[in-house]
Amino acid sequence: MIALETKGAGMRFGGVVAVDSLDMLLQSGETVALIGPNGAGKTTAFNMITGVYKPTKGDIIFTRDDSSQSIAGKRPDTITALGIARTFQNIRLFSEMSVIDNVLIGMHMHVKSSIFGAILGMPKYRSEEKAMREKAMELLEKVGLASQAGAQASSLPYGEQRRLEIARALATAPSALLLDEPAAGMNPKETLDLTDFIKMIAIEFSLAVLLIEHHMQIVMDISDRIYVLDFGKMIASGTPKEIQSDERVIKAYLGEGADD
Repeated sequence: MIALETKGAGMRFGGVVAVDSLDMLLQSGETVALIGPNGAGKTTAFNMITGVYKPTKGDIIFTRDDSSQSIAGKRPDTITALGIARTFQNIRLFSEMSVIDNVLIGMHMHVKSSIFGAILGMPKYRSEEKAMREKAMELLEKVGLASQAGAQASSLPYGEQRRLEIARALATAPSALLLDEPAAGMNPKETLDLTDFIKMIAIEFSLAVLLIEHHMQIVMDISDRIYVLDFGKMIASGTPKEIQSDERVIKAYLGEGADD
């Protein structure tokens, strides 16, 4: 089943076309990479999907539980509540808060109690808070951070901070997860661990995963399909094997003189 589809989606900033007529499909249960040289429009595409930008043309359709709707131009919090979560190239944690509190923040969008119930500590809210903490610990167990639940987020090693950021995204109960350069800044061991981690969560949480990544080994190891952007235009799509041998992709990354 198609989870996410961009239909001719484009983004123009004044006279600059950042993304031009993007047609892309993300199926439930698959991992898809969006790659391209710096400035190709990858993050702009993510920002259109997640509501940071409203596309200046085209549409974006999200499907969950057999219900489809356009999300083009919807607010980021609305899109998150519908079931699309994302991470960012630069880790964005509440660094002074504990690991479990970072996860709980992701869960709070699903709280049914009123703000007054929370402030006054009403029984319904206390019950809900207890259930959320139990779910947060279950999630931390699955991602290998349960032993660090009470630690300050900033005290975690870099690789575990990235894992925590992804765990917080998972706490919003998404069906589609967008990862923006998850391996940025990681050493080889952390990168290898991250590859296994992404594979695990895609299966464990039944996710459709879309990632931007410059680390080609990760892209080739975990992607079912790959889309390639260059100067805002889609120049290729296919399996990792097909992309590796595509002359247009080779030229986009290495330049017109790649054959010299």
